[in-house]
Amino acid sequence: MTTAVMLDLETLGTRPNCVIMTLGAVKFDPFDSDKEFGSGIYMRMDLEEQLALGRTVDDGTIEWWARQDERVRTEAWEQGDRNSIQDLKRELNRLLVGVDEIWCQGPVFDIAILEDLYRSQKWGFPWNFWQIRDSRTLFKVVNYRLESKRDQAHNALLDCVYQAEAVQNIYRQLKLQPS
Repeated sequence: MTTAVMLDLETLGTRPNCVIMTLGAVKFDPFDSDKEFGSGIYMRMDLEEQLALGRTVDDGTIEWWARQDERVRTEAWEQGDRNSIQDLKRELNRLLVGVDEIWCQGPVFDIAILEDLYRSQKWGFPWNFWQIRDSRTLFKVVNYRLESKRDQAHNALLDCVYQAEAVQNIYRQLKLQPS
């Protein structure tokens, strides 16, 4: 059995030091699509705290958010129930205990942003570089298209579940087995 985590961030920029709006992560086994997904987290982050730490906001990303569906904007921007970066560290570190692989969409976005946050706070990483997997490349190699019109895209946790299911589908189609 392989224990993996799919990770997704929604942010206010594309650079490693940008503000994180939401974080989603869910445990799954890429080889076993019949198995229920494991524990997951969804955190809406304190934007003001991150701005005070010098994390950045990109005007183009703000404009992009303004064009998103109202439900998506409301969920991401609503003021109440925000988590601190200490909460993020505690919950993410806890979730990653015993994990073999960490998946995300692209090698230079989600993990790079989290690494920048962890470095800026002088925290050790709860992952090793060899654990990182890139679902976007996997999807491209097998010509797998994620449907962009699914319900509530850009919700970090729902995106994780959707992407993890896609990884499982590809593994099943390719008849991949754990080594």
